[in-house]
Amino acid sequence: MKPLAEKIWFNGELKAWEDTKVHVMTHALHYGTSVFEGVRAYDTPKGPAVFRLTEHTQRLLDSARIYHMPVPYTLQQINEACKETLRVNGLKSAYLRPIAFLGECGMGVTPKPENVRVDVAIAAFPWGAYLGDEGLTKGVDVIVSSWNRAAPNTIPVMAKAGGNYLSSYLIGREARSKGYVEGLGLGVDGRLSEGAGENLFLMMGGKIYTPPVSASILGGITRNTVLTLAREEGIEIIEQDLPREMLYLADEVFMTGTAAEITPIRTIDDIPTRENGPGPITKLLQTRFHGLFNGQTEDKWGWLDYVN
Repeated sequence: MKPLAEKIWFNGELKAWEDTKVHVMTHALHYGTSVFEGVRAYDTPKGPAVFRLTEHTQRLLDSARIYHMPVPYTLQQINEACKETLRVNGLKSAYLRPIAFLGECGMGVTPKPENVRVDVAIAAFPWGAYLGDEGLTKGVDVIVSSWNRAAPNTIPVMAKAGGNYLSSYLIGREARSKGYVEGLGLGVDGRLSEGAGENLFLMMGGKIYTPPVSASILGGITRNTVLTLAREEGIEIIEQDLPREMLYLADEVFMTGTAAEITPIRTIDDIPTRENGPGPITKLLQTRFHGLFNGQTEDKWGWLDYVN
């Protein structure tokens, strides 16, 4: 496979993409013991900037904390390494993937504390809209998956951990094997949770409804961004448990995530939303969100971390 960029930051050094390798006995490869982030950099009128870099890095460290993984770098060091990786690859607009994982710790599921080794890598490369450029403007078709999200107190869903994404893999693969763009997962109680890799929003009667953090969702940073922008616009937000059938009655539905940004949903289980694609609230929030990067929305929250 052709390298997506020239260099990857790995354990404090910049290495050629093709030379950045881990051993086949790496603990994370066998047991999913990794935590990671998805971060985007945008080419703004003031130069390339990473969106909410500190919040992403803090969540990386928090995820590692939940799993008792001692990351050998500070938040500031990881932030600077992200920006250095962008600079050395000459990237102005890119997707970043910081990841921390257990390396060669022996084959036991629970390695001895003295054997624990945490490796850290940061890759940066160009990546367009996760669910397609056309999906951003026209909306995408999704289904509710037969697979549920993880139940509370099984694995910690507030951690963005590699092993958690086996659930996402099953939900997304089922949807795509049936000709849909994405799958939505329900919680074990049958109520709405989230997409395979996105948070979920519904609009009814001019209000925004979204499942709470207790609904087996990852508390997304783009989700928080949308909630903040919506409140700025005076839109009422209701975070509560939501029944599946609200999907079929909603005026508008969209998903959010670093990779997906704000992607409208056009149909769910072959039932069109009442707007049959992006409606006025979705379009407004898309405009405000992308306005942060083209200079049309004031960054009053200090979300842009400039690379240079």
